[in-house]
Amino acid sequence: MLKNLNIAGWLIGIILGSVAGYLYWYFIGCNSGTCAITSSPVNSTLYGALMGFLLVGSFKREKKSESK
Repeated sequence: MLKNLNIAGWLIGIILGSVAGYLYWYFIGCNSGTCAITSSPVNSTLYGALMGFLLVGSFKREKKSESK
């Protein structure tokens, strides 16, 4: 059950990051085409997806172990 929640959390992070990356390209972007990430909607979306994945992964829950 926890594994499915973990995967769902990562997918949500990837989706939200992708949307944020695309919106960043759309509203801010790079007009000259010299910016490596923000000059293309594909690059910006993939970068946002990666950042969303990493952000969600940084909040990993640790299992509590009981030692007797």
